[in-house]
Amino acid sequence: MSLPSGNVSIMTQNAAPIRVLVVDDDAMVLTGIRGILQAAEDIEVVGSASSGEEALEKVALHFPDVVLMDIRMPGIGGIEAIERLVNSVRPPKVVSLTSFDTDDYLFRALEAGAAGYLLKDVAPVALAESIRKVHIGEPILSPRSMQQLISKVTTGQDRR
Repeated sequence: MSLPSGNVSIMTQNAAPIRVLVVDDDAMVLTGIRGILQAAEDIEVVGSASSGEEALEKVALHFPDVVLMDIRMPGIGGIEAIERLVNSVRPPKVVSLTSFDTDDYLFRALEAGAAGYLLKDVAPVALAESIRKVHIGEPILSPRSMQQLISKVTTGQDRR
């Protein structure tokens, strides 16, 4: 599980674009992420949502391939929304995209079924490449999250 390095693209020619829904309760973050992803010709942002409830509705409406999900939001938070989405009839792959790099959020998101955990300081190129990787079934973690996970496992602090 790792972020891609460099500008290696795993897109094949004439492939349908990867349909992405972006979920965050901060309008500025939503706008920024949409702008970043719209620059990638193989990614189509099919919608955005500002809450877990709205994300569930938009997924049922747009059937995205990948959902970028904030963790902390009012109402249904990201963890519960991830759990509901991955257990739905036509589940998208869900990646937590958050500013919180705590062990608790990392483990809870992965246990809920997230295919990845990224921090919002991810570079734009790495964000798009991570979506491509998750879309083809590769799990991803931000470097700091990977370091935390390895540290917990190797020091025996968490036996999950």
